[in-house]
Amino acid sequence: MIDRYLTPEMKTLWSEAYKYGCWLKVELEAVRAWTELGEVPQEAYQDLLEKSQSDPLDEAFAARVAEIEAVTRHDIVAFTRALTERYGENARYIHLGLTSTDVVDTALNLQLDAALEHILADVTVLRDTCQEQAVRYKHTPCIGRTHGIHAEPMTFGLKFLNWMSTLGRDLERLRAARGRIQVVMLSGSVGTYAHVNPEVEAKVAQGLGWRTAEISNQTLARDRHAEVLSALAILGTTLEKIAVEIRHLQRSEVREAMEPFEIGQKGSSSMPHKKNPIQTENVTGMARVLRGNLQVALENVALWHERDISHSSAERVILPDSTALASFAARRLGRVLANLVVFPDRMLENTNALHGLIYSQRVLHAMLEHGNLSREDAYDLVQRSSLKCWESGEHFRTVLEADVEMPLSSEELDAAFSLEWYLREVDVIFGRFGL
Repeated sequence: MIDRYLTPEMKTLWSEAYKYGCWLKVELEAVRAWTELGEVPQEAYQDLLEKSQSDPLDEAFAARVAEIEAVTRHDIVAFTRALTERYGENARYIHLGLTSTDVVDTALNLQLDAALEHILADVTVLRDTCQEQAVRYKHTPCIGRTHGIHAEPMTFGLKFLNWMSTLGRDLERLRAARGRIQVVMLSGSVGTYAHVNPEVEAKVAQGLGWRTAEISNQTLARDRHAEVLSALAILGTTLEKIAVEIRHLQRSEVREAMEPFEIGQKGSSSMPHKKNPIQTENVTGMARVLRGNLQVALENVALWHERDISHSSAERVILPDSTALASFAARRLGRVLANLVVFPDRMLENTNALHGLIYSQRVLHAMLEHGNLSREDAYDLVQRSSLKCWESGEHFRTVLEADVEMPLSSEELDAAFSLEWYLREVDVIFGRFGL
């Protein structure tokens, strides 16, 4: 995990101390449940609860667990022994009837849940930024491109509106994935509840405000975690889609928009004139990592029999990294879009760069409406004029008017070469979103 990508909040929730705090939260909920079932003295639970509140687990505790684990080679055993040292004899009621993974997997879900809460907030801000920019540039004409080639006019606001819509679906996927890991598993060594009353699991779930897993073995099924990584990877593709568009628009030959360039910022160690799209290039790279981590999560789903630990070492990397990168990338891209430098005049210049060729479909339809030519003959006439325009650099209308078979009048050509005609339904599209 790369610390530079972590917010203070994200860094805290993936720290060892926070992890052990989650473990303790699960353990104390289980003690509470056993107490309500009459298996643990009320005063013992109260003592543990008060000590946990007055003496919360910190980095010193994490260091002590590490010292013990160096001997035991078992993290939960080291954890419970460190708790005994810290909280005294009533700590013997901790981990009653449970197996390690009961605690580790349920607590891991607490960490993931907290991480997803941050990511949802970051993506919501990004979506809202796209909405603001969509409205701002709602009627700013630009050229639409297909296959990288000028196609037909559109508006710059439509790009943002499309991104806003996609991010809305990303938020839905993230919420669904978050719900999938908001489950408690306390079912014992192979999921049979042989040593732990199922009511303990139910009471712990109730205390956390979550659900119980319908069934488990000794691990919580990893398709749940894969769904989280899938939602993050798909979010990454959205962020990359936006980033790639900004990178293209910043190219010297295009120069319709560019990342903000801060005072004192340098673009190149050798070429002082450079302004490079480094932030969106970073986002593109991070999206690749998110997709790669999804592959690991998918491979973690298939474990031997009721449990092995081949998944756990990988999760210690991919879960903190993916959540941290998704949060960082969303926030970085949000800052880029909020402060994007836009060149409307350049957009209009590029729209006119092909000397009217972008109006070819409208000319074709006008000829068909005129009724004198078949579709095939009209298409051939427009295409040969277009190809001549490509080669000669003449204006498309000039070439068309020179063709002896051209049936359209000057007034009809005026209408066919209208930029406003192409943008007349923009308000309708925005209206679908209440904008």
